[in-house]
Amino acid sequence: MTNRRGRGKRRRRINYKMLYIRLGILILVILTLVMGISSCVSDRRRNVVVDASQPDIDVQLLDVNAYSRPGMETETITGIVIHYTANPGSTAQENRDYFNSLQYSHATEASSNFIVGLDGEIIQCVPTWEVAYASNERNTDTVSIECCHPDDSGKFTDETYRSLVQLTAWLCVKFGLTEEDVIRHYDVTGKNCPKYFVEHEDAWDEFRQNVGQAIERSMEE
Repeated sequence: MTNRRGRGKRRRRINYKMLYIRLGILILVILTLVMGISSCVSDRRRNVVVDASQPDIDVQLLDVNAYSRPGMETETITGIVIHYTANPGSTAQENRDYFNSLQYSHATEASSNFIVGLDGEIIQCVPTWEVAYASNERNTDTVSIECCHPDDSGKFTDETYRSLVQLTAWLCVKFGLTEEDVIRHYDVTGKNCPKYFVEHEDAWDEFRQNVGQAIERSMEE
């Protein structure tokens, strides 16, 4: 009897030991998977562009008019201002056409130098050497970029984000600026624009880092 109980106890101790070993292996596997997924998510946007080369731009300049393209020359460009349309689901073309229609409706004064669409397309509405009605008192020394977004969160699609990084970096190189000279409409007036970058400071910091990395790649070539 004593021997059988002893053998039984030894078997149970061996089973517990194996259970602990398997549990430890399982935990390591889970941690590895979680870390891998986190790394993929954090790196997904970090490497969105290879350089700050000029992106494809569809030039559709607005008619010169008092409400969206006054035709006034800018001063020395000292910054790039990022905006969002605040019109979920609208396209770059629709926003460009809206700006152009203001000469007839006189509804407001508004425009942007560039608009980035939901699929990453870029339309230029106003030359970079002309004032666009976008950034209030900074209209005369900045270039403005308006971005489309699919929903009320204001978050850009991956395609919009990719084009925005490349366009911003290209403009920085063009005007001898750095990512530190890239600002939000919010930084000028306190307006919640671009909404996602105002409400998620980490996303804004990451965006400017992406722009800086693109500029660095361009300088290395």
